[in-house]
Amino acid sequence: MKKSFLFLTLLAAAAASAAKPCTELQTEIMAKLEAKGVKSYHLDVVPNNDVGAATVVGSCDGGTKKITYKKG
Repeated sequence: MKKSFLFLTLLAAAAASAAKPCTELQTEIMAKLEAKGVKSYHLDVVPNNDVGAATVVGSCDGGTKKITYKKG
């Protein structure tokens, strides 16, 4: 439940920021994850077509790219 809440919070904040540049939004998401105590993770910026089964935590560059989260 706690993990789901974290992702929903990040997703809601990221959705409101779709027009942001990817580097700026990625930095904001990293700060939020680290503030929550998340230690081992990887964020990738990918074109919308390359998301696959990854967990999307943000949308950037006018909605043309997604930021994906991977644990570990």
